[in-house]
Amino acid sequence: MPLNLFTDHPAAVGETYGEHLQVAGGFGLRMILGGIACLLHGLLPFLFTRTGSNTIALLHERMVISRRRGAAPPPGLRETAG
Repeated sequence: MPLNLFTDHPAAVGETYGEHLQVAGGFGLRMILGGIACLLHGLLPFLFTRTGSNTIALLHERMVISRRRGAAPPPGLRETAG
C-alpha cells in the first residue's frame, strides 16, 4: 500500500499524519459526545439545550472558517465544552 494514501490528505490540510489523527480523533469524540447530549435532550428536553448547536458551531469554526483563514480558532473556542 503506497505511503501517500496516509499522507496526501493530511498534507492537503496542512497537517502531518499524526496531527491529522489527533485532530480527526478529537472531532470524532466531540461529535459522539454532542450526539449523546442530543439524544438525552430529546428524552429530557430541559438538559443540554444548547449543546448540539454549540458543538456544531465549534466544529464548523475549527474545520471550515479557521482553515480558510489559515489560523487556529480563537482561544475561547478551543476549550468550549458543547
